[in-house]
Amino acid sequence: MPRPTRWAARLLPLVLLVLWLAVGGGLGPYAGKLGEVATNDQAAFLPQSAESTRVIEAQRAFRQDETLPALVVWTSPGDGPIDPETRAAATRALATLTGQPGVVGTPTPALPSEDGKALRGVVQLRPDLGDELTPTLEEIDRAASTVPGTTVWLAGPAATQADLSDAFAGIDGLLLAVALVTVLLILLLVYRSVLLPLIIIVGAVLALALACAVVYVLADHDVVRVDGQVQGILSILVIGAATDYALLLAARYREELARLDGERVPAMRAALRRSAGPITASAATVALALLALLFSDLTNNRALGPVGAIGIVCAVLSTLTFLPAVLVLLGRAAYWPSRPRPSESGGDGHKIWRRVASLVDRAPRKVWAVTLAGLLACAAFAPVLESKGVPLDEIFVNDAPSVAAQEQLGRHFPGGAGNPAIVIADADAATRVTAAAERVEGVDSAAAVTASGRPGAGAPLVVDGRVRIDVTLTDAADSDAAKAAVARLRTSVHAVPGADALVGGYTAQRYDTQRTAERDRMLIVPVVLAVILAILVLLLRSVLMPLLLVATVALNFLATLGVSALVFRYVFGFSGTDSSVPLYGFVFLVALGVDYNIFLMSRVREESLRHGVREGVLRGLTATGGVITSAGVVLAATFAALGVIPLAFLVQIAFIVAFGVLLDTLVVRSLLVPALVRDLGPVAWWPGALSRKATGPEGVGTARDDAGATGTPSRP
Repeated sequence: MPRPTRWAARLLPLVLLVLWLAVGGGLGPYAGKLGEVATNDQAAFLPQSAESTRVIEAQRAFRQDETLPALVVWTSPGDGPIDPETRAAATRALATLTGQPGVVGTPTPALPSEDGKALRGVVQLRPDLGDELTPTLEEIDRAASTVPGTTVWLAGPAATQADLSDAFAGIDGLLLAVALVTVLLILLLVYRSVLLPLIIIVGAVLALALACAVVYVLADHDVVRVDGQVQGILSILVIGAATDYALLLAARYREELARLDGERVPAMRAALRRSAGPITASAATVALALLALLFSDLTNNRALGPVGAIGIVCAVLSTLTFLPAVLVLLGRAAYWPSRPRPSESGGDGHKIWRRVASLVDRAPRKVWAVTLAGLLACAAFAPVLESKGVPLDEIFVNDAPSVAAQEQLGRHFPGGAGNPAIVIADADAATRVTAAAERVEGVDSAAAVTASGRPGAGAPLVVDGRVRIDVTLTDAADSDAAKAAVARLRTSVHAVPGADALVGGYTAQRYDTQRTAERDRMLIVPVVLAVILAILVLLLRSVLMPLLLVATVALNFLATLGVSALVFRYVFGFSGTDSSVPLYGFVFLVALGVDYNIFLMSRVREESLRHGVREGVLRGLTATGGVITSAGVVLAATFAALGVIPLAFLVQIAFIVAFGVLLDTLVVRSLLVPALVRDLGPVAWWPGALSRKATGPEGVGTARDDAGATGTPSRP
């Protein structure tokens, strides 16, 4: 195939640049619009096959569609008793809310606490209020505040969801700004170049614009779901991945520019030929690992899979089209004020990495033994990490009104008041099921729902031979004790003959979500490891080397969990993590960790084919050490930006990924992997061509690559 003419080679970059600028101008606004198709309705992200989800379907038969309870609590300023006149005024205030937009049915009367120091009422809201939820709660607060001599608190799932929406407010601007400024500062400090960091940032922003536009269209047509967490992770993932891939290509182009004395097009052609494979393989690893989340039974996990994969594809597309176009047009000017020189090409690298390579070469067994022992010591604490969900007072990093209100509710009422467990059972067994529920440890009361729509005295409401029984728990609905009570409640009512009972409600949903997350980890973790292993085998043309790399990134993940368990408990004060945190951490950390090993080992393989296995390890480590470490620092800082959102879930994800990436970059990829490969020698590449290399006492030899080219012997 003839090479393109010089004018065509220069025209193509201009065309690509114009196309990408059009993408940025036309699709950029979708990054801000993504929130319009996002939902933070937690009820929409439940296990699809769980018992609590089946209860939601059963509730609809009672013409009682799922609602979002808002709990109104009145207390006296001096914590004194509340008189009957105040109780009557509170009941009248609740009654004024009947028929208000967003309110379902008639609010309950104001009921006193056993200590007589508080009142409680329940207002059922539509679960799909979206942006109207906060105004609806403000209207409830306004009505409740008309009761003289009291302080009003809004608690329950509705108040919690409103605080979640507030936490995600402004996510488009704040998170993106923090991430971009962080990346820009790091690149300026590391590369001391004016244009290159700006070029990389622009490429990442264009990739994000394209990804947001695609996701917006798909979400608008109900093909994918987006919530605040997915939205935030998409931004961070695209910025981080696009920057990583761009750094690898820009570093290789710099080498080729120096080697070819500034010839732009040939240098970019060589850089793409040597970098496109590792970049594509790395992206495929992350994208396929994310798509493995489609095996999850949790809707929000499945939502992240395709959305994240779309972001990765857009990051690769920008790196392999926009970035080459700009670099070819600018040439050496892209690295101004520094200038690529021949000494910067090849395997010379920075003096720090020459020293690291020298250490690995002198004492490989000691290096890998010490680093392995350190990682195993950290991994020993991994079982300490509790992943059974977090109580309401730990969901938010800062003070949230719903948390303070829940504390007031718990002081005066049973913890599950206003947010009961819901039992659906056959009408003929209603009395026996109610009695069985009341005998369960952790249950305060149980009563069948009557025709009025509320539990109490009177004949139960029977629909298609089934009744609904509301069970009030003694502990807070989001506590571990309440979840344990739900498990006991299910055992008890399931044992009632002929009842065909199902237990659902808020606490049951949290319990089912936790169990489903545990099941997801058992299924998805092996799938992700298998995908990564297959990609590494194809890329490195070896079996033993991919197994070694997968084992090291898995160990890095366990070590990170061990450190996180200690930091979360003794530094951040978290009692545990959300049940999905370990799975998210695994997918991101293992997939992204393999990226750096792909960058390293693909270069090691390339150098080994030319110079021998021993020198290939040293040259590969020296040549890639700086760029991979820079990429790791940038990615860690980018994920750390998630910490600006005041939610424990995202703070925990941010720490796990940021710390794990740094541990992988600075220890696993820099010391453990090179030392193991150096110590094993050619056998590490079994059964590929490099494993059959004739090796002398200093590791010198040649190997024929898959294309039949023979490397040149070289002595370190």
